[in-house]
Amino acid sequence: MASRRVLLLLSAFVVGAVIIVAGALALLPRGTAPATPVAIGGAFQLVDQDGQTVTQETFNGETMLVFFGFTHCPDICPTTLFEMSQLFEELGPDARKAAGLFITVDPERDNPETMKAYLGSFHPSIQGLTGTPEQVAAAIKAYRAYAKKVPTQGGDYTMDHTAIVYLMGKDGQFIAPFNLKRPPAEAAADLRRYL
Repeated sequence: MASRRVLLLLSAFVVGAVIIVAGALALLPRGTAPATPVAIGGAFQLVDQDGQTVTQETFNGETMLVFFGFTHCPDICPTTLFEMSQLFEELGPDARKAAGLFITVDPERDNPETMKAYLGSFHPSIQGLTGTPEQVAAAIKAYRAYAKKVPTQGGDYTMDHTAIVYLMGKDGQFIAPFNLKRPPAEAAADLRRYL
């Protein structure tokens, strides 16, 4: 009789626990909404180093490596453009299937002539893009990049900016950040998968 009473109490406890858990689960939201991917890239209208207007459509069908920087950058920009140049050299004839875009974050100083002179030190597959402050701001926003003017001594300024190289597919869609900090042959083999 005592064991039957313990068994009944234990059963009542289990049933009560099940009801409480079921009730709590019923109050939880039904599934979670799928995460909406953040769009990176998109429409832009800029001017290249030859003064020609270019848009996203100009590069349709080409794999793109997009980098935001500025010509007065003391270290990150020239290093990244040098690494990108090494990559394009390693690609050989396949370099024609890709575009390297160097989009300025400093349109006040980086006009087409300045961009052309600066990029003369790098591989010809790298094109410099600039525009009005509004056009450049729109491109920065489209790529979810960051740029901020930082005053320096003597009334001059520098620019803080995103240092990511964006790998964009032939359809203009963002694929992934592209790692240039590796041997050029390895980077070229990786990029060839998207050409």
